[in-house]
Amino acid sequence: MSEIRQNGTRIHVPVMPNEVLSHLNILKDGIYLDGTIGLGGHSSLILSQLSAKGHLIGIDRDEEAIEICKKSLPYHKSALSLLNDSYHNINSILDNLEIEKVNGILLDLGLSSFQLNSLNRGFSFNYDSILDMRFDLSQKKTAYHIVNNIPENKLANIIFLNGEEKRSRRIARKIVKMRPIEKVSGLVEAIRQATPPFKRDRTLSRVFQAIRIAVNDELEKLDTFLSSFYERLEDGGRIVIISFHSLEDRKVKHSFKSLKNEEGLKILTKRPLIPSEEEIVGNSRSRSAKLRSAEKEG
Repeated sequence: MSEIRQNGTRIHVPVMPNEVLSHLNILKDGIYLDGTIGLGGHSSLILSQLSAKGHLIGIDRDEEAIEICKKSLPYHKSALSLLNDSYHNINSILDNLEIEKVNGILLDLGLSSFQLNSLNRGFSFNYDSILDMRFDLSQKKTAYHIVNNIPENKLANIIFLNGEEKRSRRIARKIVKMRPIEKVSGLVEAIRQATPPFKRDRTLSRVFQAIRIAVNDELEKLDTFLSSFYERLEDGGRIVIISFHSLEDRKVKHSFKSLKNEEGLKILTKRPLIPSEEEIVGNSRSRSAKLRSAEKEG
């Protein structure tokens, strides 16, 4: 996910916007849930197709994202509910809104550019800051806790399982040896010392991804959502999920396949859709995106 500035305001450049709208198959009076609203790029497009009777529910764990959307999205004529929450709480969110089912659900699981480019959130190894990496700034667990307090074997497992990094044990050993590590630069140095020069950029990305996933319990929350969403879709309702690494994509793929066998979910993407070459040129961060969609048949 990328962003541009328009009149000083950050504007989200959504990934595969045409594909998202096509696969959601928007009903003008429908109810739609964007579980990862970010800066509102996809939501703005959905809202543009809704009538005054339509309703969009926008959710994000990052309070800053919700505050930005409150300023950029309210001009739309359809009902808009913006909630600082997590998409895995879909049941309680809809219950509190007294909404039984929705016509469509969108998840864009990528890290927002405004988060990645933040100078004090610790998501990027390109900016030296405190080791934070929280989507939800109210939670206590941070990257500092993972890096400095987790036992070496568990840290190695986090790096291997969440980052699919083969050098996980060597990297974990070096991190533990260099503790306490206070800032991003210290973590980068530990990884650098444990990694051959020609592998460093890829390894840095994998380790930072692994720690971020652990900080935010991303895979556990995705599992909870995937076991919950089907009952909240109307007959004929659609779900679209964009993932950015194989761990998420495999979970979505297996969930859809299981629901197809057990409930008759209609899978609309036999293979995941990927961005066009033209889109990748214009938005390089879209290059690893994979889109899967499905429909609940009535």
